[in-house]
Amino acid sequence: MSTSLRPMTPDEYGAWLPAAREHYAADITRAGASEELAREKSERDFARLLADGVATAGQWLYVVEADGESVGILWVAERDDDFGKNLFIYDIQIDEAQRGRGLGRAAMLLAEEEARRRGIATISLNVFGGNDVAQNLYRSLGYSEAAIYMVKRI
Repeated sequence: MSTSLRPMTPDEYGAWLPAAREHYAADITRAGASEELAREKSERDFARLLADGVATAGQWLYVVEADGESVGILWVAERDDDFGKNLFIYDIQIDEAQRGRGLGRAAMLLAEEEARRRGIATISLNVFGGNDVAQNLYRSLGYSEAAIYMVKRI
């Protein structure tokens, strides 16, 4: 199976954005925030990070394709933070019907190729607690925890 990345089109962005905001808000809610706060944070973060959609400087949105068929998305940005210059993965999603075929792994390896192409030696990402499938995938690819944020509701 041949897997590749191509830039997301403005039409694809328009279709992707509402579901991506909802998915992110759901992750925040599962992590312990109220639905209202999670939605507000999701709206605020997407508005800040992708102010100009697919044309936002410093942000790259890709469609993941397998044998020429769209199977998911990859959103990355170059960042310079406490860990130095890195390619940060904001989102990676494989369509539910396509999961279990190694496409998430393939997309992560494509992200590594993208980092090498840009001369970046580090990739970083955030994964919410409870997302064991993603955490296991990242660990199997050599990722390790850099920080763990914990919460207790009282």
